[in-house]
Amino acid sequence: MKKYLIMTVALMLVVTTSFAADFAPTLMKLSAEPIINYNFDGSELSIPLQVSGTNAGVFFSVYTKDMAENIPLTVNGFLGWHFVNHVDTCIYHSSQIDCVNGANTINWDGKDQDGGVVPAGEYTYYLWAFDHLGAKQKMSEFLAVGWLWERGAEICGVDEQGLPNSNPFYYEKTRRWVIGGDPFDEAHIETTAVPLAAGFDINYGDAAVQPTDFNYFYLNVRNAGASVAGVAKYKWVPGGEAELQTDFGTDGHSDYYAYRGGLSPGVNTDGTYLYAVDENYITDNDPNSDFLIYDYEGTMITEFDMSPWFSSLEDYQAGGQMNGGPNVFGQREGYVFLTSNGSCLVQMVDPVKYLDTGSSDDFYVWSNDNGDYTLDRNYEETAERPWVCNDYDAGIFKESAAEDDNLFFIANAYGGGAVSCGLIGPDGTGFGYFAFAGETAGWKMGSMFLDNDTPYDGIYTDNRQAGGDVWSEEGWNANEYTSGIYFIGHDSITGVITSAVDVDEEAPAAFSVAQNSPNPFNPTTTISFSLIEAATVSVEIYNVAGQKVDTIANGFLDAGSHSVVWDASEFSAGVYFYTVKSGNLIETKKMTLVK
Repeated sequence: MKKYLIMTVALMLVVTTSFAADFAPTLMKLSAEPIINYNFDGSELSIPLQVSGTNAGVFFSVYTKDMAENIPLTVNGFLGWHFVNHVDTCIYHSSQIDCVNGANTINWDGKDQDGGVVPAGEYTYYLWAFDHLGAKQKMSEFLAVGWLWERGAEICGVDEQGLPNSNPFYYEKTRRWVIGGDPFDEAHIETTAVPLAAGFDINYGDAAVQPTDFNYFYLNVRNAGASVAGVAKYKWVPGGEAELQTDFGTDGHSDYYAYRGGLSPGVNTDGTYLYAVDENYITDNDPNSDFLIYDYEGTMITEFDMSPWFSSLEDYQAGGQMNGGPNVFGQREGYVFLTSNGSCLVQMVDPVKYLDTGSSDDFYVWSNDNGDYTLDRNYEETAERPWVCNDYDAGIFKESAAEDDNLFFIANAYGGGAVSCGLIGPDGTGFGYFAFAGETAGWKMGSMFLDNDTPYDGIYTDNRQAGGDVWSEEGWNANEYTSGIYFIGHDSITGVITSAVDVDEEAPAAFSVAQNSPNPFNPTTTISFSLIEAATVSVEIYNVAGQKVDTIANGFLDAGSHSVVWDASEFSAGVYFYTVKSGNLIETKKMTLVK
């Protein structure tokens, strides 16, 4: 594990003296029963919820469970706003519930969103939360989610083996910052200069770091005059000039694709493929929207036509644009999330499944269009172009796409009043908007999730709204915003609501080990496991170097459910692993100690 020298620097700010310190945010953690029994008899279900670290604005939702394969391509809702395709769907969601740091109760009457009684069965529930009262905590004074070709920014929360990284890092195409250092020490920024690939005149958008080797990254490159773009591969050189990797594609760049004009989101990757889009919007009056898939050699595997979704003759004839992008995207767990600051549309797509089956029907998982009022455009009664989706001149403007580990999606929302983001569930259901403390109607650019069991998990966002509205009759004023990247507490958890017999009263069906709770923790956490038969059991703790640091159980136990508590008061903060062994059975899980 890398170690960094912690420096305390005296700063003079006007007439006030303060002392710099490393960034150590207050994490939010939710804890609730993973399996909840309910008779679905019309009575009120009360779910105890423990919130630790901060107060929380909580959204509770109920989804079908393990029914995805039985849910065919379906379009429904007002104006057909909701498209779902083989994904478990939302039955009920709450508005924001204000919860305190400590014990809370979430209540549900067993009814769906239309007021009908939900049939008895087994359902997945989610609790999604953010710190709705605490002020933003500055992670870095010197970074900012950029504008135009500098817009791309991401956070990497895992290491090159895919394990939680105790030192996650924020990155752009020319800058990196290891999270956890002094927010006011500019020396923490690591930079590189990026040369242009031959035949191109600009690098654009998000960089995609190679997941298995952080020394390499990929950028969108384009030649505006020739109307072509592609992907280029570079090697990061700290403090120097990045090295174009000429063995990638042709002389360092991928196969070309047609560039039609607009703002590129850059490049994204799931570790298997590289993804790009042709970002066409505004300038082209012919239907055009393409999703590009490349391999790691720089060869274009396919150019998928998305114009049936992102192009609209009706919008064009009504005074909007023919094409709406996409020009904003993100990636999580192999899924790609697509949207645009010039369109209402938000989508989750599955390019890997599409490549496996060859069926275009398998590309789209869900879509959220105009009709549910979440991130919609021209929905007001006074709108000049009622319900026109592809309209760059109407809000809501979405400059970012972020997805958490339960596949909840948020996009910063500018143009809709004093709100921060729109929230969309794992099936595309719009939950509405939420606001960070101190939010204004001013401009905002981007938010990112870090939720990889690190000591810094939360939402990271800019603070441009604090500068008010950066647009005026004179145009764009770049000085009217507050720079920096800021932290907001966040967590989301999931469990099961079931009408089945309480499984705790029966013998377990198999050896199983639960995730420790709470996690992250300080200084104690509970590790639970179930035995199908009596056996000798050991519970051992390992550090990230694979060294055993503690044994908290070692003895003969009866069949059934068991729990042990690890007191880590004498251990340093960081990522640990616990291993439960029962005969020939063994299971290991990771956990994070924070202090």
